[in-house]
Amino acid sequence: MNRSWMFVPGDSEKMLGKAPALDADAVIFDLEDAVTEPRKALAREMVLAHLRDAPRGRGSAWVRINALDTPHALSDLAAVLPGRPEGIVLPKAEHADHATRVSAELSRLEEDNGIEVGATRLALVAFESPLAMLNLASYQSLDRRVCALSWGAEDMAAGIGAADSRGADGAYRLPFLQTRTACLMAAGASGVQAVETAFTNFRNETGLIDACREARLDGFTGMLAIHPAQLPIINDSFTPGAQEIAEAQAVIDAFDQRPEAGSVSLDGRMLDRPHLLRAQRVLALARGRA
Repeated sequence: MNRSWMFVPGDSEKMLGKAPALDADAVIFDLEDAVTEPRKALAREMVLAHLRDAPRGRGSAWVRINALDTPHALSDLAAVLPGRPEGIVLPKAEHADHATRVSAELSRLEEDNGIEVGATRLALVAFESPLAMLNLASYQSLDRRVCALSWGAEDMAAGIGAADSRGADGAYRLPFLQTRTACLMAAGASGVQAVETAFTNFRNETGLIDACREARLDGFTGMLAIHPAQLPIINDSFTPGAQEIAEAQAVIDAFDQRPEAGSVSLDGRMLDRPHLLRAQRVLALARGRA
């Protein structure tokens, strides 16, 4: 489970060179929004060369391909898979079938490149368009490669004709709160990680801290990043602290002592199974950072 997902432009020699030193759990080499149309082919070559020749660094290496409704998506996959990225990020996934289609192509390419079939994971930036919202129910059953779902405020704003995704107070407007909630619900229903969208004002440290705190409270377990300065805050925000871990362990211990009970008492509180599930999730997050 990745706390921080950092985008790196696939056609920037400077940024690719800095990628191994990034303190991100997942580094996403971007072939989509960060790359202009005339440079798509060059970006594929540069990302493949980086995957093959550069040190991987601390974070796992992912590639964001172009959307399936473009002429680039399948060419992107064919170009970068020989570099054995840990995963592929599929943008503008408007239906769960999009993941199934990409997975089938990945299986063919893995076999052709001597990679274990199924080894390449998938993350979907699923809720970036009105159509994805209308297809929300399809996300309850996702291809086995899919490990994470995220959403995109800016693309959704363009899709519905909104002037801005946020109000004057900085909070998301209602259509975008609904989109964000849909991402959480779909991730929960399918049992994959929910990843909060990027906080685009990378100079607003206080705003990022608040956004991370709200995301964690709501159920997100990671966040997209657009600038290296955001990474320490994101990583810290999505890492359970010592007190949180201790409290979660106490809940689990209380249920372990009474495995037949539907509820238990702990420090004057009555706890039931949802409390146990939340505690187990905290420890899972903590183990992921060990």
